[in-house]
Formats: sequence, C-alpha cells, structure tokens
Amino acid sequence: MSGTKRSRRDFLKTIGGVGTGLAVAQLGAAALPLPSNSATYLGGFIAPKLDLIKIAIIGCGSRSGTHQNHLSSFEGTEIVGLCDLYPDLTEKAKARVLRQGKGERHLGVKLYSGDPDIYKTMLAETKPDLVYVVTPWVTHAAMCIDAMKAGAHVCSEVPLTTSLEESWKLIETAERTQKHCMMLENVNYGREELLYLNLCRQGVLGELLHGEAAYIHDLRGQMRHVERGRGTGSWRTAHWAQENGNLYPTHGLGPVAQYMNIARTEDNFRRLVSFSSPARNHELYAKKHLKADSPVNQINFSAGGDMNTSVIKTMLGRTIMVQWDESSPRPYSRLNLIQGTKGTAAGFPNRIALDYGKGDGLPEALFSALAGKKNHTNSHHWHNNLAAFYAAYEHPLYTRVGAMAKKLGGHGGMDAIMNFRVIECIRTGQPLDQNLYEGCLWSAVTPLSRKSVAEDGMPQDFPDFTRGNWKTTAPLGIIG
Repeated sequence: MSGTKRSRRDFLKTIGGVGTGLAVAQLGAAALPLPSNSATYLGGFIAPKLDLIKIAIIGCGSRSGTHQNHLSSFEGTEIVGLCDLYPDLTEKAKARVLRQGKGERHLGVKLYSGDPDIYKTMLAETKPDLVYVVTPWVTHAAMCIDAMKAGAHVCSEVPLTTSLEESWKLIETAERTQKHCMMLENVNYGREELLYLNLCRQGVLGELLHGEAAYIHDLRGQMRHVERGRGTGSWRTAHWAQENGNLYPTHGLGPVAQYMNIARTEDNFRRLVSFSSPARNHELYAKKHLKADSPVNQINFSAGGDMNTSVIKTMLGRTIMVQWDESSPRPYSRLNLIQGTKGTAAGFPNRIALDYGKGDGLPEALFSALAGKKNHTNSHHWHNNLAAFYAAYEHPLYTRVGAMAKKLGGHGGMDAIMNFRVIECIRTGQPLDQNLYEGCLWSAVTPLSRKSVAEDGMPQDFPDFTRGNWKTTAPLGIIG
C-alpha cells in the first residue's frame, strides 16, 4: 500500500470514517474544570498590529478555495503555506493563490501533503501569523490548539468544536497564548443578516423576545463521496449515521445570537431541550440512487435523526428555536427570524413586519413606504421588498465593502466580507467581530442536543465559557 493510501486509511480512522462497522467518536458532553480565574479573558481582545500577515491554510478542498482567493488578494497578506492530505489539492491551491494574488508576495508559498500530521511541520517551518483551518469537523479544535501553540492566530471553519471538553481546552490555550481564535461563521456577514443586526441595534424591532434559526440543506448527494473515499461526504456521512442531535447549528444560530447580544452584556444561553425525528431519508436515498453493493448501502443510519429541533432558553427568558436537517427533500433555509415587541424580521424569503404609527420614530421615508396613506403600518402584512429598509438601515459595513464582496464572491459576498474583516482587524488592531467564547457557545448546541435527545428531551445547561465576563463584554458594534 502506498504511503498516501495508508495515510488516508489512518486519517479516516482518526475522524470516524465510514464502512462496515462504522463508528464516530462520541465526544463527551461533560465539561472540564474551569480555567483559572487568573486567566486573561479575551472577550474584547486586541492583538498587536501586523502590517504584513503571513498566512498558512490547513485543508485545500472545495471550501478552502474561497479562502485562498480572498486571502491572497487582500493587501497586507502573504500566503506562506498550504497543506492537505492530497498533493494535487495543494498544487491547485498554489496555482489559485499565485493567479489571484497577482504579485510576487506569494511566490515563496510552501506545500505540505501526504500525512495527517504534516500540518505541524508546516507550522514549524513557515511560522505563520495566522492559520486557517478548513478540515473535517472533528479535527478543528486540535488543529486550532496546535496553531496557537505555534504562535499563530487561528480561524476555523464551523463548528469550532464538537464537544464541551474541546471548548475548554481551546479557551485555556487561547488565554494562555494570547492569540485570536475565531470561528468562521460567514452567515453573520450576509447582507440581510447585517441589515437585521442593524435593525436590532437601532431598536426598530423593539424588545427582542424570540428567534428562529436553522440549517436545512438537502446534502444526501454527498454520500456518493463515500464510494470514492474522498470529499466532504466521505466523512460527513459518518456523523449522519451515528450522531443524533443538531450536528451543524451555527449558520442559523450565529446571526440570531448576535441580534440578541448573547454572551455580550445583555443575555446568555441558559439551557436547551432537543428532540429528533426518526432517521429515514439517507437510507431511502442510498437504496434508490446508489448501487446495491455501495458501501453506503451497508450503513445503518437508524442511530441518527433526520430533523432535529432544539429550543434554547436564555437568562432573560427569551426563546430560540434551532433546527437542523441535512437529509429531507425540501428547499434550503436558515429561517433567520428575530421577533420583538415592535416587529419581526425573517428570512427565506426575506420579509419584515412592523407595528408603527405615524410619529413613533420610524424614518419618514420608510414609514411612508410601508404605511402608504394610512397612519399605521400593518403588522399583519409581510413586506417582502426590502428596498426601503436598505435605504434607511443598510449596515455601514456593507455600504463600505459590499461592492468588493460582490466582486470577490463567496456565498453572495458574505465570505469576502468575513475574510476582509479578519485581515482588517488584525492589521489595524481591532477586536475580531466574533470572539472565541461565542464560537464555543454556538458550537455547544451539538453536544448538548445529542445529550438531550439521548435523555428523551431532558434539559441541558450551557456552560458559561466566559466565567461571568460576558456581563461586561461590549456588544458587537455597528462598524462601518
């Protein structure tokens, strides 16, 4: 067996690969003892400015291409290392970086491949200032910890962690090394999400009482990756088969949490209850679309669940419904609903309803557009055309960089805004828009929901990863 094939086999074992006797490591929900109270809290952490940021990327698969394009094109960056299990992906990544970078600053990029631990060599040899982790879920926390120990700031794809134990270890390392550790929750930078955040900050929706978040995305086709032993589905299928809970909560939950100032002065998650539907759709899809002798058709999916619904109760008593479903035949949705005493904003499709009378404080142009000749807006009616809302409350960050985001792309430009802000904050000495504790908190829905489902919906308490410091952590500002 070749070295690359052997490494691939060992790697799949490490992350819970699929096949007969498939098993995924069920990382525990029990928290470690709290870090010392003397640890330096990083809620509003500002690192020393870096005019030139040396960047290394771990993982060069499909998701990584967007980051490669953006990071190589921004001013003040140098891509120094690219790492993946597969040599061909690192070669393609290098070509992309050199093409997109349009200059000589990335010519010294080094390539690393062929072994699951080769990224450690890259960290030691290239000495990056910033590392992007774009790999399977269960590797994120360990790679982030290794990157910080090597002296780098780190940004990880979602989720940041898969267990509470990982979160505490990540926090301990970040606080000890004084390094940024941010989860790359790109959805927080969508134009609509930024608009809704601004509406919440300006008080347009009134007192916030309820939110709804989801990741509903039919990904059954990714199971074909199991047959070739490569691609997202080659490892994601294992999670579908063996874990029962909300396995991917942060895309929907991140924006709603920021609308509500969760873990930032105002409120925090308190507890969660969770239930799942039976698991049917993966097995039915595999039987219909894949060959009978496909390894996917040898997998028992009954331990999972197709639709998971969790409800979070906050310290202030507010509620958030969080749903996850990657197997049902229905259109994509993140729900993205935020509800207050003066109105509600929702997504998929985007729509807003308000309860305002003339003179209640809504900008005159917006009020006229919504109320027409009446003296009151109709809260029984959704306004599906958001043009008037954008005119009155467009987020200033989108006003500043929206054109750039559209040009660079990535989920409609949200990826470009996110990556731009990471680089801008590190270069200019600002706190990152998403702190480490938020990433751990949003990711905690996975282990807590698994435990709640296993206990027939019993409530599970969220750890306070900030050890009380959320009460004095400034809300995310409406930056321009």
